[in-house]
Amino acid sequence: MQSKEWSVGQVAKRCGVKVSTLHFYEQKGLIHTSRNGGNQRRYKPDVLRRVAVIKAAQKMGIDLQSIKAALATLPNNRTPTTQDWQRLSAQWNTDLNARIEYLTRFRDSMAGCIGCGCLSMTHCPIYNLDDKLAAEDSGAVILNRK
Repeated sequence: MQSKEWSVGQVAKRCGVKVSTLHFYEQKGLIHTSRNGGNQRRYKPDVLRRVAVIKAAQKMGIDLQSIKAALATLPNNRTPTTQDWQRLSAQWNTDLNARIEYLTRFRDSMAGCIGCGCLSMTHCPIYNLDDKLAAEDSGAVILNRK
C-alpha cells in the first residue's frame, strides 16, 4: 500500500471503516477522490489522516456538518496537520463542555425524573401540573436549566 494512490477497499481496510462509509464521506464533501482510467475511485495516502480526524470528531459527538465546516477552513482541502487538529479541536471545546455538563445533569437526574415536563407521572417530584412549563419552552425544560 505504498503506491501513490489507493483503492477504496485499501483505504477502507486501513481506516477500519466500510467502503460505503468512504462513499458517504465523499458524497458529503468530507474527503475527495480522483478517478482512474477505469472510472474507479483512487485516494491519496493522506486521506487516512483526514478519515482519522473525521472519526475522532464523530466519537466526540461532533456532527458531520460541523466537521465539514471545520475541514473547509483548510486550504486546498489539505489533510489536517497537528497544528490544524489543535485549532479544530479547540473550536469544538465549548460545545463539548456544554454537552458534558448536560450529560452530567441527565445522569444525575435519571434515578428520579429527567425533567421532561411531561404530564403523565402523578408521583413525579416535578410534576408539571396544568402544563405550566409550556410557557418556558418545549422539551426537557427542567433538565435544560443550569
